[in-house]
Amino acid sequence: MGQATTKPLSARDARREAILDVARDVFLEEGYAAASMSTIAARVGGSKATLYNYFRSKEELFEAYVRRHCAWQQGEIFALAADEEDIGTALTRLGKSYLRMVMSDYNLRHFRMITAEAERSPEIGQAFYQSGPESGAALLAGFLEDARKAGHLKLDDPLRAAHQFTALCQNRLLKARLCAAAGEPTEDEITAEVASAVRLFMAAYAPR
Repeated sequence: MGQATTKPLSARDARREAILDVARDVFLEEGYAAASMSTIAARVGGSKATLYNYFRSKEELFEAYVRRHCAWQQGEIFALAADEEDIGTALTRLGKSYLRMVMSDYNLRHFRMITAEAERSPEIGQAFYQSGPESGAALLAGFLEDARKAGHLKLDDPLRAAHQFTALCQNRLLKARLCAAAGEPTEDEITAEVASAVRLFMAAYAPR
């Protein structure tokens, strides 16, 4: 198979990405409420007028940052299994990638900030959910549906099963992490959690 090529960014797209990089850092350092378009513009190295040519408001800029963060996460997590892998191996690989990402300090900083802002601006929370958890579950559901068609799984609702699998992977750790009652899980802890999740998932959905 030939090597994939990446289309070069236009000057405007590259500038937009640079703005989002700076905005991400400012939002994480100061929080959404305290962050200002003036601060972001100054760090980018331009005027507020230039910034408003790309984003009409701080709300629009924050939503664009949220959507990009979710797209990046999905690219890291949902590099789904190769055809030659059996379903258990595929789910193990995906589950480990998922836990490494969602339980990281870096990701939890983003998650806390986004969910805090969602209370004041529900549209921000909706954008995050649609671009992140909902979209990711749909990707996994498509993979599970393919596995069902190939006879590797017996399930009626691939989307429900996708949510169940990610819940099995993260449930024991997530509350502790959000409450700062535990640090980032080690590779051994991730392996143990995912192995248990895969066993339970396959016990429910493996063909008999």
